[in-house]
Amino acid sequence: MDKSGGYTAFPFVAEFYDDTVPYNERGDVAFFVEASEAAVGKTLEIGCGTGRVLIPTARAGFEIVGMDLSTVMLDICREKLAQEPPEVQQRVRLEIADMRDFDMGEQFGLVTIPFRPFQHLETVEDQMSCLQAIHRHLVPGGKLILDLFNPSLKMIVSDKTKEEFGDEPEFTVADGRRVLRRMRVSNKDLFNQINDCEIIYYVTHPDGRKERLVHEFKMRYLYRWEAEHLLIRCGFEVEHLYAGYDKSEFGSKDPGELIFVARKV
Repeated sequence: MDKSGGYTAFPFVAEFYDDTVPYNERGDVAFFVEASEAAVGKTLEIGCGTGRVLIPTARAGFEIVGMDLSTVMLDICREKLAQEPPEVQQRVRLEIADMRDFDMGEQFGLVTIPFRPFQHLETVEDQMSCLQAIHRHLVPGGKLILDLFNPSLKMIVSDKTKEEFGDEPEFTVADGRRVLRRMRVSNKDLFNQINDCEIIYYVTHPDGRKERLVHEFKMRYLYRWEAEHLLIRCGFEVEHLYAGYDKSEFGSKDPGELIFVARKV
């Protein structure tokens, strides 16, 4: 089983990742860079992937360790870092590790989990193991930023399971392939709050050949109080809960995000 959320088993995801329109337009980078600026000490980013957040953080002048379980994603991150000035490269360390249990050999002022990798953890045991490992890696009073989606009850109860959805525009990668991306939930486990998800890539090659590629993964959704109780059980105090990266308060958007800022206690 691919514990990286399918990012290793389906290497084409890494190929397309940086060109995917919603990822390019996601407004979270400035939020995380600002958090690193306020932190006392280095930042550890869990699930750093291709460096979408990590590299801008290093460019802004902050030391950061990027951790990921997907060697494919980290390889692309290394390629991108190699194009950066030496002073940016020197602020970054990349590590292959499993968020369920890891040892970076140092403590950090800030640990971030941007863009939902925590939701690939399907059991409470794995979730707590991850949070406990983060707790060990934080300095006293250090902070964790945990990014989850706020479950949409409309989508959960929808009977349109197995239908493709999405209205993202087509994008083109460097080699000329045109890509159209759609999503599908192939199965809902309502009792365990786990969806079997698919991201489907319709690829048109420069010679006109067409291809359909499917990224399959499981994603567990968490409700507000469930996530907050997990954090408290693992030694954190929630300082803020935002509905968006503009720091809008929870409940001001529907469904909005679940962006927890929690302090080690």
